[in-house]
Amino acid sequence: MVCVLIIVGVPLYYILTRSFMAHAEVYTQPVTYWPKRWLVSNYHDATTTLPFWQFLRNSIIVTAIVSAVKFVLGVLSAYGLVFLRFPGKNILFLVIIAALMVPNQITIISNYALMSQVGLRNTFAGIILPLCGVAFGTFLMRNHFLSLPSEVIEAARMDGAGWWRLLTRVVLPMSGPTMVAFAVVTLVNEWNEYLWPFLMADDARVATLPVGLTLLQNTENPSVTNWGPVMAGVILTMLPILIVFLALQRQMIKGLTSGAVKG
Repeated sequence: MVCVLIIVGVPLYYILTRSFMAHAEVYTQPVTYWPKRWLVSNYHDATTTLPFWQFLRNSIIVTAIVSAVKFVLGVLSAYGLVFLRFPGKNILFLVIIAALMVPNQITIISNYALMSQVGLRNTFAGIILPLCGVAFGTFLMRNHFLSLPSEVIEAARMDGAGWWRLLTRVVLPMSGPTMVAFAVVTLVNEWNEYLWPFLMADDARVATLPVGLTLLQNTENPSVTNWGPVMAGVILTMLPILIVFLALQRQMIKGLTSGAVKG
């Protein structure tokens, strides 16, 4: 735990302290580990040099829509693969597994060409649509659904539960912790997505926060980055998803400690 704390904590400490340092102090040799003078103005510069709040709004829009679509598709597709009977189900699952083995970077060129041809460059739709692939969520939720007690599922079917009632009244109430884990992973991944929004966004109208941090790094002198405002922007970018994670973590603990089936 100490090793993990060092590996994770040292970069975070570096980012936090540099976000309050002056430009010259960041480049001081030997390295300064504590600000001599705490500059809150770095945070002001980070939010005013570029349209930071517009980048924040764009990130919230993209993350919320993509995460919601991925969550719904992941749960429904996994439910269909486990509890519904239809021809080619196993072949379909193999195709989903194969999609997990293909790096996202390989599909970027084809997705970029497609979005450009249909006129969706520099739009929210062009950023969101290619990100809605849900192979990981389907794989995760399918394996969880297979671990649910078969006796409970059969009892619900004997009571006349259809596919919708079985999903909403039996399967989902027993899947709280896994769904929260799926949601947390999805939210964090989409919030931190950089390469695809960077390729699709031409200006601040649809650019997300990670893209905005890159623009902030290159605003004044590209050869000598003013790391104080950049690190302040990193801290501000981390805060929203950190708050969401802490809120969902509480729900995860609640789901782990509460009973799913009532007599």
